[in-house]
Amino acid sequence: MKKIFFASLLVLGLSLTSCDDYLDINQDPNSPSQENMTSSMMLPAAELNIAHSYGDFLRTVSGYFTQHYAQYFGTSNYLDYSQFKMSPTRSSSTYTQLNTRVLNNIKTIRQLAEAEEDWGTYLAATTLRAFTYQVLVDCYGEVPYTQAQNLDYLTPEYDDGQVIYDGILAELDEALAKASATDQVATSLLFPNASAASWIQFANALKLRILTRESGVKDVNAQIGALIAEGNFPTSNVEFADCWSNEAGHANPFFMEDAFASYGASQQNIVLNLALLKTMDAYGDARLQAYFNPNSDGEYQGSVSGTNFSTTNQYKSSYWCRPNAHYDDPVVLISTSDVNFYIAEYYAKNGNAGQAQAYYRKAIEASFANAGVTGADAALIAYPLDVNNYKRTIGIQKWIDLSGYNSFESWCELRRLGYPAMGSVTGAQIYNVASDAYNPDIYVPGTLYKPIDCNTSVTTILQRFPYAESSANRNQNSPAYPGDSAPVFWAK
Repeated sequence: MKKIFFASLLVLGLSLTSCDDYLDINQDPNSPSQENMTSSMMLPAAELNIAHSYGDFLRTVSGYFTQHYAQYFGTSNYLDYSQFKMSPTRSSSTYTQLNTRVLNNIKTIRQLAEAEEDWGTYLAATTLRAFTYQVLVDCYGEVPYTQAQNLDYLTPEYDDGQVIYDGILAELDEALAKASATDQVATSLLFPNASAASWIQFANALKLRILTRESGVKDVNAQIGALIAEGNFPTSNVEFADCWSNEAGHANPFFMEDAFASYGASQQNIVLNLALLKTMDAYGDARLQAYFNPNSDGEYQGSVSGTNFSTTNQYKSSYWCRPNAHYDDPVVLISTSDVNFYIAEYYAKNGNAGQAQAYYRKAIEASFANAGVTGADAALIAYPLDVNNYKRTIGIQKWIDLSGYNSFESWCELRRLGYPAMGSVTGAQIYNVASDAYNPDIYVPGTLYKPIDCNTSVTTILQRFPYAESSANRNQNSPAYPGDSAPVFWAK
């Protein structure tokens, strides 16, 4: 029954717009009429659009930016991403999806819930709204917020990321103050049949992420400390799970996007990056086998950013390792390991080495448990927490942990923490395109490297997306783009 319900929602979710946008003359006969719209119809639709944007496009491109992924032999669909490039056009459909199919619908859900004093559903919608704006800020730096989803402003002003972060934190606090753990919530894919208690934990974890992101540019130490003291965080991953089926259009979006030879598509693009392989392989990290499949010879080989080896005679497609992806993989929004890494960072910053070590251990243990492999104790020996240089230790470990399921948050944390840092070895040194000479052993584990034919606008990794063409080209109030190397506010 759940799979049938999901199939119906998928069709609805990928075509649904805000109730305010329905016009009788353009009414889709296959969609419910405005007066029949309910929160239990719109909330899953908004959730599905988040899952598809966040779990497919944003995961994919970020995997190249973080050097989790490299480009498959002979194909070039994402070669520009592996060179740390993003165009205004490439992200436009995702930007539009998050704004029109998520934020517009959530606006209506919040209005309905507030009118009915349905505070559980109000919290759920507010949390998803805050999550979506967090993602948009982390991508673009500045987006419309205070004037957005308002028909009085056809060309809304772009707000500074700090303004948006402060705004969504205030929205979360307001919704949390109204909701009780026992409140009921409209039908949801994220927490099926759950009360508001699960959404309260999600909201708290999201607040922890947002506050930690801005902690480098604003004193939010007391707010983070109060959240941690309360301790009401999710005890399992916040994820879209048990809602995917093994058929085209209904499977995990990342799995569907890269074909995986299941639904008739032939194009494949993603392979394991040398940087991730060598870093994990240096210590025999068992998470590698959970995240990627061996090549046709049963070996693990990683490719190089910035090339697709299209002219090589030696390094063919079967030489590289592909992601270990499945149709029913969850789309993870916040993991238990992620939460524990944030808490470990808080204690390290505040000089509490004992608690920092304890939560670092919890984070590593949760990461291995999420991957379904053993070896956490060995990893803690191989990757001990250096409290005096916690950014490096936690940064590299988060990079490894998130490589298997959430490269977008890895890209964010890499920009914020600065680790893994760019090493001195370059992609052109690792692989000489002219001579077809591949020298992977010169790579230094735990570092990044400059891709072959790298974006000349950046000195490290891409710091932000250009403003989406679908927004900026139609909005006279869009600001001048600050450039690919300009950090978003929390990474300055």
